Amino acid sequence: MFKNVEELVTKAEQANMLISEVMITQEIEVTGRERRQIIEQMRRQLLVMEQAVERGIHEDVVSVSGLTGGDGKKLAAYVKNGTMIGGETTLLAVAGAMATNEVNAAMGTICATPTAGSAGVVPGVLFGVAHKLKPTEEQKLNFLFTSGAFGFVVANNASISGAAGGCQAEVGSATGMAAAALVELAGGTPRQSAHAMAIALKNMLGLVCDPVAGLVEVPCVKRNAAGASLAITAADMALAGIESRIPCDEVIDAMYKIGQTMPEALRETGEGGLAATPTGRKLEAEIFGRRTKQTK
Repeated sequence: MFKNVEELVTKAEQANMLISEVMITQEIEVTGRERRQIIEQMRRQLLVMEQAVERGIHEDVVSVSGLTGGDGKKLAAYVKNGTMIGGETTLLAVAGAMATNEVNAAMGTICATPTAGSAGVVPGVLFGVAHKLKPTEEQKLNFLFTSGAFGFVVANNASISGAAGGCQAEVGSATGMAAAALVELAGGTPRQSAHAMAIALKNMLGLVCDPVAGLVEVPCVKRNAAGASLAITAADMALAGIESRIPCDEVIDAMYKIGQTMPEALRETGEGGLAATPTGRKLEAEIFGRRTKQTK
């Protein structure tokens, strides 16, 4: 069983295995289930992710609060028109990430990767690059197992909770997970996956969790968008041979320590940051004022 990223990478290198295969093997050993059962469970999760992306991009999804909805669909249409400044692959990933989180905010079904608030990054990246890399179903499943392996390390050595460590622990972890998985999908090495994770997470350090009105909507949806974009950038950097000077495990440890020193007002309480801005407070009053009237 691997406990950190270095052990994960070393296991993969010594056995000449993909990181995804190391993760599947560990699941078999820990749970006692058969390989086909583990694969089938991940297949169901893949379907949930795909359906969330498709719904958010093609339907008019709006949250109960009215704060979010329609941006994933809007960006996908913008890309289709061909007038975008950025790259098509990255923007499709961003659209998928927002679409997923908008479905979550609208009480739809999503797969937490690693949390509901950060559920858009991993599927956004996976389905965003699909037109370019043309992954098979097996490769898509491996993408999820690889992202899960890195998420497993973060969850057991730091935190994936915004309440415990800020949004760096949620969207930051998801961004690193997606970057690492994308490297493997694109044919990179296990060590390059670790560098991608480190590069991505380094650029999310210190990110606060400040949901307006305490809802997982603003700025959460657009932070998933930024995470998807950063994940692709980090993966490309790693595949180009660029390395993180700070080892991945040390980056994860730094993230944990930063989260421990982060003020409570910036850890999902809705008391600081964007939630405490004049507009943030105004939106909170409007939302809960409407709810109070509806319940009378």
